[in-house]
Parts: sequence; structure tokens; C-alpha cells
Amino acid sequence: MTTPVIELQGAALTYPGPPPVPALRPCDLVVSRGEFVVVTGPSGSGKSTLLNILGLLNAPTGGSYFLDGVDTSAMRDRERTVLRGRRIGFVFQSSHLLPRRTALENVTLAMLHGGVPRRERAGRAREALKRVGLGHRVEALPSRLSGGERQRVAIARALAVRPALLLCDEPTGNLDTASTEGVLSLLTALHRDGITLVVITHDPLVAERGDRSLLIRDGVMNDDARGAAGHPGVTR
Repeated sequence: MTTPVIELQGAALTYPGPPPVPALRPCDLVVSRGEFVVVTGPSGSGKSTLLNILGLLNAPTGGSYFLDGVDTSAMRDRERTVLRGRRIGFVFQSSHLLPRRTALENVTLAMLHGGVPRRERAGRAREALKRVGLGHRVEALPSRLSGGERQRVAIARALAVRPALLLCDEPTGNLDTASTEGVLSLLTALHRDGITLVVITHDPLVAERGDRSLLIRDGVMNDDARGAAGHPGVTR
């Protein structure tokens, strides 16, 4: 049996008070290798809390989180940081590129804490940029790139460490329709290549691309029946 990339067992997160605030209520979740999972829900519902747990930015205050078979729940902060750098790629609403660094340099620098040997970084960066369709723009500064191109560089930066999991938080939130379609086509291609994707979004165009959808409301997570058939589920 293949080890899931993500497995939550009764995972929850409550922020201390007074009074305590339950941001994510106990839930179970299994995401298999190569799945494209979309997470939707209103603002303040717990989507970002879930992303922070999956991305090892916050530890659950209850339950367990296994990443690629590794129990992360009892890890120290440094251990979590190392695992995050080597196994997880992040793409955010803003590309967060260094303005005075080229596309190649932005991707290369992201591997400093990813356990990638120095001699391999430039080659991996070029490979990742080529994979997102920017092999011809490696020397361009962010100011010379379109919004869609900057987001593609951000995706390349996330892919360069060859992560087990790619987490995207509103990756098309700042893009126009044409750029959004370009990024969605890229995410769909990555999914076909076997990348495991979890994407948080308010955009129905993004939600339609996933092969499974999760809905979070008031900190409670449930499978959306549209995409849940045949997949391990989420429970309250």
C-alpha cells in the first residue's frame, strides 16, 4: 500500500485565549500521492489554518499530522523547518520575488535551505524555469516580467527542491483572466506529471480544476461530493 503524502488524524488547532479560539476542529484527512485537492470556504473559515498545519508552519494542538509517512506532531521547531524546506513547496497569492534578483537567482536562492548541494542549484533552477515555460526568461528581473510570469517563477521556485507536496494559497488571486488561465494550465500539467497539489482558493475557475474538493466552514472540514468519489474522505 502506498504511503499517503498527507494524513491528518483528529488534527485540530485552537489558539489560546482567553477565551480559546478553535480555528480548525478535529478532522481526518488522507491525500494520496498525485492528487489535486482544492480547499474552499468563506474568509475566516479555517483555510489558512489548515494550510499552516500542512505546511508545517504551525503544529496542531490536537491530533496528529503525518507528512509522507513521517509523524510531525512531536517534532521540534528546527526539525520541522528542515523537513519543510526539503519536502514542501509553497506558492502564495503574491510571488514574493526579490526585486533585484533575476528569475534564475530567485529560484536558486530558494534552495539554500532545501538540502540541495550547491553544485546542483543552478541546474535545478534552470530545469524548473524551463518546466514552467520560462526557460527563455532566466535572466529577467521581476520588474520585466508580467504578473503571470512572476507567479510562474514562484511555482518554479517551489518545484526546484522537488517537494513531496506543493501548497498553493490563492495562487491566481492577483492575476487577470488570461494570466489565471496560464497558471491553471500549468498546475493541471504538474498534476498530470504526478505532483501532489493542495490549492486554497475562492475562485470557482480554480476549484473546477481539482479532482477533489474540500469545504471548510467555521473550522469544520468536509468533502465536497462533487470531487469525493473514490477518494479517502474527511470527517468532522
